[in-house]
Amino acid sequence: MTKCHFNFQKATSFAARDKADGLILPFWTKDKSAVPAFKKLGKIPQVDTAIKVGDFNGHKGEVFFIYPEKEKEQRIILLGLGKKESCTTFLLREAFHSLMKECHARRIQSLNLILPEIAIEDEKLVKAISETLVLSNYQFTELKHDGLIKRPANFLESAQFIGISDKLLKIAKQAVDVAKGVYLTRDLVNRNADDVTPEKLADTAKALEKVSSKIKVTVFDKKRIEKEKMGLLLAVNRGSNLEPRFIIATYNGDPNSKDHFALVGKGITYDTGGLSLKPTNFMLDMKSDMAGSATVLGTLYAAANLNLKINLTAVIASSENSIGSKSYKIGDVYQGYSGKTVEITNTDAEGRLALADALSYTVKKLKPKAMINLATLTGAVVVALGDEICGYFANNDKLAEQIEKSAGDTDELIWRLPLQQSYLKMLDSKVADIKNSAGREAGSIQAALFLEQFVEKVPWAHMDIAGTAYWEKSKSYHPYFSTGYGVRMLLDLLENFHNLKKL
Repeated sequence: MTKCHFNFQKATSFAARDKADGLILPFWTKDKSAVPAFKKLGKIPQVDTAIKVGDFNGHKGEVFFIYPEKEKEQRIILLGLGKKESCTTFLLREAFHSLMKECHARRIQSLNLILPEIAIEDEKLVKAISETLVLSNYQFTELKHDGLIKRPANFLESAQFIGISDKLLKIAKQAVDVAKGVYLTRDLVNRNADDVTPEKLADTAKALEKVSSKIKVTVFDKKRIEKEKMGLLLAVNRGSNLEPRFIIATYNGDPNSKDHFALVGKGITYDTGGLSLKPTNFMLDMKSDMAGSATVLGTLYAAANLNLKINLTAVIASSENSIGSKSYKIGDVYQGYSGKTVEITNTDAEGRLALADALSYTVKKLKPKAMINLATLTGAVVVALGDEICGYFANNDKLAEQIEKSAGDTDELIWRLPLQQSYLKMLDSKVADIKNSAGREAGSIQAALFLEQFVEKVPWAHMDIAGTAYWEKSKSYHPYFSTGYGVRMLLDLLENFHNLKKL
C-alpha cells in the first residue's frame, strides 16, 4: 500500500516557528494587485517588490518564489487565493494543490504556513488545507520499476501551522487518517486486475483486522455463497475461473448501541461485459469496476483510524464478469437471495445483479439503520453529470439531506437524481419478476430502480460513481486514474450518524 507519511505541527507564534524549506504567505487579488490574506508580519522587501512590479497578482493558484537571506526558511512562497469575497473551501483546495505541484517540482519537504483570514470557520479551513496537502502527496508507483524499489523523493513530509490552537492541530492530524483511507481506495483501483481478484480483495479486507480490534471480517467462499442461494452473484461469476467472494466487515465503534450503518460496494474486479462483450476502448479501464468496494473498505479503514464512535458494516459482493463457455446467458432467468427472479437482457448490466444479492442479504440478515451502496454502475450517469459530479438516488429525504450536507462540507460534488417510479415498467418481464436492463433510455434511473426492489423499507441511497471514481487525467488534488472519491464524504456522514438515527 502507498505509504501515507505526513507530520503536522504548530508554532505558537511567527517568531517561534521552526526552520523549514518554505514559508507560505497567502494573498488575495484586489484591483489587479495582490493584498495579504494575513496580518502584517513586518516588511519583506522582495515581497513588496514582486507585487509592485506586477510579477505576482494573487490570482487563484498563482505561486511565486522568493529566496530571502535572513529568514528561517530557504524560500518564501507567495500563494494566490483569488478574490476574497468569492473564496470557498473548494477553491482553497484547488489553490493549495497548485502550491503542492510547485513544491513537488522543487522537492520541498517542509513548510511553515500562515492561515488566510477569511469568513470560513477555522475548523473547516484547517481541514480543507490539511487534507489537500496530504492527498496531493499521493503517487502510485507500484507498477514502475523504480517505484518497486524506493519511495519517490519529492514528497512533502511536514507542515507547521503558525498560531493555531491544539484543537485545530488535532483536526490537521486527523487529515492523515482520512487520507490513509483515500490512499487505500486509490491503490486498490489503480492496481492490476490480477492483483485485485475477489480472493485478494477479501484478503485486503481481512488484513484490516490488524488495524483495530474493533474490526471483524467474515468472508463467504463459493460454497457458502451457493448455500446462501445468492443466485445473481453466482450467475455473474459463471464465466470466470476465479471464484466469487462475499465479504462482511464490521467496525464496532459504539458497543453501547445496536444501531449500525451499512455501506455496500460493487466488487466486480474485472468487467468484460460477459456475452454482451465490451469494445476494447470500453474495456480498457474495467479493472476499476470494483471502485465501489474499494471506497467501502477505504472508509472502514479510515473510520477505525479515526476511532469514530459509530458501528459500521461494509458488505461487498465480488466477482469477475468474464466471458467463457459457462458465461451466464442473455434471455435466461436467475433467482437471487431475495427470492425474486431476474431476466437477463444484458450481461454487461452485471453490477446491479451482484448488488441485488448484497443489498438483500444486508437488509434481511444484518438489519442496518440505514445503508448506502456505491458502484461504478452506468455510463449514463457520466453522460448526464460528467466525471466531477456523482449522481445519487435516495428513498429517504432526511438521508439525502445529510448526504448533501456531508458532500458540501467535504467538497465532494454530488447531485440527486429522481427515482421516477413510472419508469419501473421499463423493467417489466414476461418471464421473470424483473429485467436487469431495458436499453439506453434513462439508464441510470433504470439501474437505481432495479436496486430499489431489493432494499425493502430501509433508508437507502445509491451512489453511481462511474464518473467520479477514476479520471483519465489528473485534476486538482485528484491524481490520474483513481480519485478515492466518496471516502471523505462518507466519513463526514458517519460522524453525523446521530442525525441518521432519527430516520
